[in-house]
Amino acid sequence: MRFLAAVPGLLALIDWLLRPRDPGLRVRLGELELRTPLGIAAGLDKNATWFGPLTALGFGAVEVGTATAQPQPGTPRHVTRLYKDRGLINAMGFPNEGAEAIAARAARRRRGEVLGINIGKSKVVELDDAVADYRLSARTLAPYADYLALNVSSPNTPGLRQMQSVERLRELIAGVREELRACGRPELPLLIKLAPDLDDAEIEAIAALAIELGLAGIIATNTTVDTSVAANSAAELAAQSHGGGVSGRPLKARSLEVLRLLHAATGGQLALVSVGGIESADDAWERVLAGATLLQAYTAFVYEGPLWAHRVNRGLSKRLRDSRWSTLAEAVGQGDGLRRGRIL
Repeated sequence: MRFLAAVPGLLALIDWLLRPRDPGLRVRLGELELRTPLGIAAGLDKNATWFGPLTALGFGAVEVGTATAQPQPGTPRHVTRLYKDRGLINAMGFPNEGAEAIAARAARRRRGEVLGINIGKSKVVELDDAVADYRLSARTLAPYADYLALNVSSPNTPGLRQMQSVERLRELIAGVREELRACGRPELPLLIKLAPDLDDAEIEAIAALAIELGLAGIIATNTTVDTSVAANSAAELAAQSHGGGVSGRPLKARSLEVLRLLHAATGGQLALVSVGGIESADDAWERVLAGATLLQAYTAFVYEGPLWAHRVNRGLSKRLRDSRWSTLAEAVGQGDGLRRGRIL
């Protein structure tokens, strides 16, 4: 896709062929309109080098990063397919060229490309200095983002998940918002990305904080460190010499459970971005009915290839036509009963 993007006019043609055309799929994140709720999760386009081609494949938004204030190599390349479970285990950390390099690429995006930027803590920065580190990334990247996501849930940066406590989150959000005001983007949608390994009470506490502070949304969930969910791949996992987080089909049940919990706790007061185990149009439709405004994918795209988003968008359109709603936005949170692809 990056090669094709270098051919004049070809990327525009691919976009025209694969773009979702059903106006009922259009959804909003604040004032931002997306042509489909289906987007790419952070971690695939770590350095903002091919978000344009990804958009052309039919995605509504691409979340690049995770970006850190300082360039860093991450861990040695450790992304392994768990074929028997249709999952991945990722132990890469946040390898990226740094916020300034990513900002330079984001500044060159084409019209119509919706770009989220995910930021995290530089590995060399101590936890007590994390807020200043996030603020530097926000200062550098916010001018080029359609929304900003705070990654406090990767299992591959030591100590990062401690940032999910309510006290640390409150301090982090206040600091980043101060930077957004300083760079003239106080209304930029701000989201936080949570781990599936939090207990339900912790998730509910973070949901309450998000409402209190007026966040635009919550992204749920990141990868899980509970490798027992990939039981069919026990031998492959036992052979790994590194840790990491599991994504894909093994994460599906918990990701859906967390989505339902967040929807019940927030009551539609903010956007919920569901990610983790979405493999088909049925999965996507189920997440919408369970309360997801937006959807994100990574692992299924890796397994299914470049036409996957186009197929899911077409499937979503069919399920919407078969339902009692005229737009996907009307269906958000309206129940999760599926039978033969129709709402009864």
